[in-house]
Amino acid sequence: MDFAPYIRDIEDFPKPGVVFKDITPLLKDPIALQKASEALLDFTANMQIDKVVGVDSRGFIFAPMLAEKLGAGFVTVRKSGKLPYHTISESYNLEYGTETLEIHSDAIEKGDKVLVHDDVLATGGTAQAVCKLVEKLGGEVVQCNFLIELTFLKGAEILKDYPKKVLLQY
Repeated sequence: MDFAPYIRDIEDFPKPGVVFKDITPLLKDPIALQKASEALLDFTANMQIDKVVGVDSRGFIFAPMLAEKLGAGFVTVRKSGKLPYHTISESYNLEYGTETLEIHSDAIEKGDKVLVHDDVLATGGTAQAVCKLVEKLGGEVVQCNFLIELTFLKGAEILKDYPKKVLLQY
């Protein structure tokens, strides 16, 4: 299925000069949503995955669906100050600023095989920070998967040490 017609560009969001890739048209279409879920699941064929990490906030949409289908646990990585329990954190640069992510200190167990999921791979800073958090807790990142990659921002280069899969590239 061609998912490109279900992604719309929003100019100057969240800051001037940024073209935001809006996935809500894909999410509201039941067939596109189902097919995207299936395609993301296909990326994990024959992989052992213990935990699926969803990245705040749009990574929370597909990550729990993937976890359920894989018989794995779902873990949230959130922006600083949003998680209620003991956390560890990692700061990083993004296309339009800096941010800090946190994960519960007991979310990943030593040796867990982890799939990291987010909606967009841009500069790679977010995904790299999440991978570092997983590794700090003793987990092994077996793959990062994304709905969209913005290739001109060269985020794949930052993630060169991790297997990655993407549905759409711009």
